[in-house]
Amino acid sequence: MAVRIVRVAGIVVVALVVVIGSLYGWTRIHPHKLRAEIEVNASAAQVWQVLTDFQAYPEWNPFILSAVGEPKKGAKLVNKLAGDDGGKGMTFKPTVLVADPGHELRWIGRFGVPGVVDGEHYFLIQEMGPGRVKLTQGENFTGFLVPFAESAIDVQDEFAAMNDALKKRVEAAH
Repeated sequence: MAVRIVRVAGIVVVALVVVIGSLYGWTRIHPHKLRAEIEVNASAAQVWQVLTDFQAYPEWNPFILSAVGEPKKGAKLVNKLAGDDGGKGMTFKPTVLVADPGHELRWIGRFGVPGVVDGEHYFLIQEMGPGRVKLTQGENFTGFLVPFAESAIDVQDEFAAMNDALKKRVEAAH
């Protein structure tokens, strides 16, 4: 009897590992992608200045209510996101992957251990002409829980609201 229980438990564990591994692999090939773009009448340097002035986020940012840290590769940030409908929100501690002034800011945040829900968040600043840039904010989600959490991680509207607020702040200052 005990051998049979151990055998069944072993089969269940193997099945779980296969399912989790398959879900993780699927999301690596097909991440859940979010993206919002906006044109800003300002230089790339001006947009970068507002984007990376983390101390000022509480003054204007409707999505990332606060960010602490430095926009440097390898740095850890502490970001607090707004909650749904005035809810509590969420604090997470991403690691900066790219900090290329005037071009790109990218970090990765994780829910728990790597592979559960990982979000690679990015901001791209592209020159469109003299005094005009396109700001793209996006995130690619991977991890074995992503297929079950898509509605919870669908923050497309929040990206658009942040982009709009950043545009207004940059253009008002210049």
